[in-house]
Amino acid sequence: MDSLLPRLRLLLWSFGGSALLLLLLCLGAQNLQQRHQLKIGQAQLVPLPTGFLVGISLVLGVISGGSAAAVLMQSPPDANLDP
Repeated sequence: MDSLLPRLRLLLWSFGGSALLLLLLCLGAQNLQQRHQLKIGQAQLVPLPTGFLVGISLVLGVISGGSAAAVLMQSPPDANLDP
């Protein structure tokens, strides 16, 4: 149980930081005029500002990096190893 708390804390900090970045991104991308469409397979997304697309990739990178760090975090060694 002790090794779960730091992982959960790291995961919550990464999601919280990403939520704040997403909020600032949505507020800042309101008045951008240069817009591009993404093509995913046969489908095309609505035109989005370039800064918004770059910001979304940054937010997704923070989420995936924090999640990977939480999963790969090593458990602390037990201090009571003596019999």
